Amino acid sequence: MSQAAQRRLRIGVLGLGRAFTVMLPTFARDPRIALVAAADPRADARARFAQEFSSRVYDNAEALCSDPEVDVVYIATPHQYHASQALLAAKNGKHLLVEKPMALTLDDCLALTEAARSAGVQLVVGHSHSFDAPIARARELIQSGEFGAVRMITAFNYTDYLYRLRRPEELDSAAGGGAIWNQAAHQVDIVRLIGGGLVKSVHAASGAWDRARPTEGAYGALLRFENGCFATLSYSGYGNFDSDEFQNWIGEMGRPKRPNSARKVQPFLRPAEEAAAKNARNYGGPDYQLATDAPVAHQHFGTIVVSCDGADLRPVPNGVVIYKNGERRLDELVPPIIPRREVVDELTAAVISGQKPLHDGQWAAATLEVCLAMLESSHTGREVALKHQVASA
Repeated sequence: MSQAAQRRLRIGVLGLGRAFTVMLPTFARDPRIALVAAADPRADARARFAQEFSSRVYDNAEALCSDPEVDVVYIATPHQYHASQALLAAKNGKHLLVEKPMALTLDDCLALTEAARSAGVQLVVGHSHSFDAPIARARELIQSGEFGAVRMITAFNYTDYLYRLRRPEELDSAAGGGAIWNQAAHQVDIVRLIGGGLVKSVHAASGAWDRARPTEGAYGALLRFENGCFATLSYSGYGNFDSDEFQNWIGEMGRPKRPNSARKVQPFLRPAEEAAAKNARNYGGPDYQLATDAPVAHQHFGTIVVSCDGADLRPVPNGVVIYKNGERRLDELVPPIIPRREVVDELTAAVISGQKPLHDGQWAAATLEVCLAMLESSHTGREVALKHQVASA
């Protein structure tokens, strides 16, 4: 058995909130991963993690990042902490798996990328839905040359994002809240991956239509690529139409869902009460429930249509639908055994085999630049030129 097959990556989790609970089924089922430590300010979350994984727990980032038994620090804390905590982990010689967005400023992204390079550690940014197997398969089909060049990409998603339980900063755009900060990275990563990566300019608009939820709940954007391709992105989190109708009622996590289940939830009267309710549903809280049913299909982020010279391609939860010469066929993918396994594939290839990750710091910084340009353009009404883009490998 090879070293790569024998070695398990020992992961220390920084932040036991929503992002961790979504990645937990991946970590728990993938034999290449061992959860060995965690840090979180909530005592109930630490206690559950220690019991569930027989692992060490800490109440601060410094202790976790200095743990000699940790190979990789998975940073799943709120957005505003990503940069400082990732820098701390890199200085301690830890490889990095950082939730998107990588940071809140381009300067922080560039500093973190350089810190990882100087420390000789690998940096992978995710999960974003550009990891999803149907997206990767669509890219493979395009790279085969069978369908010609990509000319246009259409991406849209309608959810109840804005009315899920939120902490106060999640409803404050200046603090990294709102649909662009939280949701656009998925679509931007997908269209950059398929469109070649090099976005030339962005023109965007956003909507904040509920005074009780005073942040961007919707956006639309036009991205122009250096190669002449263009992409349109639309997103609404206002909880009326549910675009999973177009995925045969397979939800974002690859599980069946009840039709027309997107709905508006009345916000709490006091922000502290809503934050407490969210904490109660997070890992270790009294209302926490782990999804135990296996996904029936791959994860997705709404509808994506890729228009090439010779066909249109549409990634769906069970493969890629190809529309060509008046015919429709499905290039089928088998259901996943381990959800989000692609994240571990990329992480282990980087840490164990030294393979350059696709979703590295430069890639994530380029995606963040697009998101920042969307925010700027939506405020000024002007097209924004970009200068930190990198090509998809």
